[in-house]
Parts: sequence; structure tokens; C-alpha cells
Amino acid sequence: MRLRRTSPQVEVAAGERVLAWASAADGVVAGTRAALYLPGGRRIPWEEVESADWDRDSETLRVSEVGTWGQPRPRHSFVLGEPTRLLTLVRERVTASVVLQRHVPIRGKRGVRVIARRAPAGEREVTWLFEYDEGIDPDDPFVAHAAQEALAAAREEIDG
Repeated sequence: MRLRRTSPQVEVAAGERVLAWASAADGVVAGTRAALYLPGGRRIPWEEVESADWDRDSETLRVSEVGTWGQPRPRHSFVLGEPTRLLTLVRERVTASVVLQRHVPIRGKRGVRVIARRAPAGEREVTWLFEYDEGIDPDDPFVAHAAQEALAAAREEIDG
């Protein structure tokens, strides 16, 4: 007889269901088609997960949110038990949310990364982001102009 592991009770948004989960010290980390749920009920839509890294040695999942330029990027860290299915879901959903990512040099090799992201759950609206390299000032008029040109070129590529 094979036992089926069921998900714990995790409150998710209407229309969502838990696809994978793992236990953490302070609760459950769970994923749906649309979002990552953290202990305490925090919901992070996949397109707002900037990165997720797994440290096999410490069994720690580290998640960074997209954030806002000039403010500390929200980061979360959890030691997880039996995370295989959750890690697979996280990788698949975050990757599916990235439509385009292009680095545009502005000063030498340093520049701006233009990123287009979309909710992988079927929504069609694209969110555009800039990520600036260390030492690049987004308030510099030359940088702002170059970033807007890069954005226009990327939009043209996506929109046709």
C-alpha cells in the first residue's frame, strides 16, 4: 500500500490550490500555480520573486523579492524538510514568469538590465522592470535616457 502525502492546511487565494509544500521551523512554505506562500500567510506572486536559491548543505531556501530601486530588497530564508516537489515548482514558476531579460551596457560593462515578467498563471499583462548594476545611478539623465531607449527596444521586440 502506498501512502499519499497530502498538503497541510494553508490558506490560499480563491481559485488557487496548493501544488507543492515543505515544512519550515515556523510553518509551511507552499506553492500554487500563481504564488509562493510563506509561513504567516505572506503571498508572493511568482512574477515578484526575483530569485530563489537552494543551499543543499544547510537545506535552506532563500527567496528574494523584486523590490523597489533604492530600498532594501525583501529577502526570506527557510530551512525546509523534504522540499523536492516545492523546489521543482519554484524553479518552474519563477522561470515561467520571465518573458525577457536583457543587459544593456551604459558605462563600460556596467549598465541596466531590462526585465519583462508576466504571471505564469495565464495573465497576459507584462510588468517591466529595471535592475541597475552597482555604480550606475538611475537618476543620472544619461542613464535614464539609455534605460528608456533599452525599454522601448525591448517592448518593440515583445509587442512586435
